[in-house]
Amino acid sequence: MKLLYFAWIRAKIGMAEEQVTLPPDVRNVGQLLDWLASRGGNYAAALKERSVVKVAVNQEYVAADHALQPGDEVALFPPVTGG
Repeated sequence: MKLLYFAWIRAKIGMAEEQVTLPPDVRNVGQLLDWLASRGGNYAAALKERSVVKVAVNQEYVAADHALQPGDEVALFPPVTGG
C-alpha cells in the first residue's frame, strides 16, 4: 500500500511517501491511523490530533470505517482551506 503525506503531516513524519505492508488486523482507515500512531516517534506526533487529519483513498475522501485494499493509495493531510 502506498501512503502519501502532505503539509505539516509530511513535515512531522519526515517523508512525503512510503510503501507499507499492513498487519492482517488493519482493515480500515481508522485502524490504519491507529497502527501508524503506534509506530511511535514522528508518526505519533503527526497523528496526535486525529480529528484534523483528513484521509483520501484512491483520491476520494473517506471516513474512518472505510475498508482498505492492498493496492490502495492512501493520502493523509490537514484540512484544506481555500481563498
